[in-house]
Amino acid sequence: MTQIGVQIEATRPTPAGEDGLRELPLYEQLKARIKSRIASGDWPANHRVPSENELVEEMGVSRMTAHRALRELAAEGVILRIQGKGSFVAPAKRSAPFLGVRNIADEIAERGAAHTVAITLSQAENCGPDLADALEVAMGAEVFHTVIVHREDDVPIQIEDRFVNPAVAPDYLGQDFRSTTPNAYLTALAPITRTEQSVEAILPKAWECRLLAIARTEPCLMVRRRTWSGARVVTAVRLLYPGTRYRLESSY
Repeated sequence: MTQIGVQIEATRPTPAGEDGLRELPLYEQLKARIKSRIASGDWPANHRVPSENELVEEMGVSRMTAHRALRELAAEGVILRIQGKGSFVAPAKRSAPFLGVRNIADEIAERGAAHTVAITLSQAENCGPDLADALEVAMGAEVFHTVIVHREDDVPIQIEDRFVNPAVAPDYLGQDFRSTTPNAYLTALAPITRTEQSVEAILPKAWECRLLAIARTEPCLMVRRRTWSGARVVTAVRLLYPGTRYRLESSY
């Protein structure tokens, strides 16, 4: 096993000094040592951070101490905890413009990263009253529904839960959204003439946590958006971003 504990001990955090560090609670000492390795550049962005088990074994701390240190570092945005994969040094938060409608694949490419998707749902459905109002179609009308997870360098950063008006895009479900995004396809087919959107902070549902590989307690940013082309609503979409991995910004 790699001597992770030895690596952590090798670099002491300079702000507190050795004596000051010993005066801190054990979980704070552990946090300080991990932050020191990150600040020194020894652990760059996306570097794997020792697991709770490794910290317990190599550092001689309790599981409670290791869990609290990693949990608080994640809450502070220092590390990312991805369920089933482990903890990693957090890169700078990705950002997306709140005003306007951009293609997420373009945003990711501009950051020099790789965009991949997982298509979890693609089907026709009969819409209920709320969805009928959103798409301005008759209640019970058939609409198209897709749920797609967008990943940046293999890290899930957005769930796109989209409903589409078939009258505008009758071939929507026949597209290969691994090679083009719904945004790119719909914008080319029916240029946007009007947009309506809102943003709020929410806690994710269980199925959303599984798709984003996050804990139930991680806050998310949810954007609801409708777009029109001419007089017709093209799409109603809900976009969900993990709060620790993304931010929305705008300028005027």
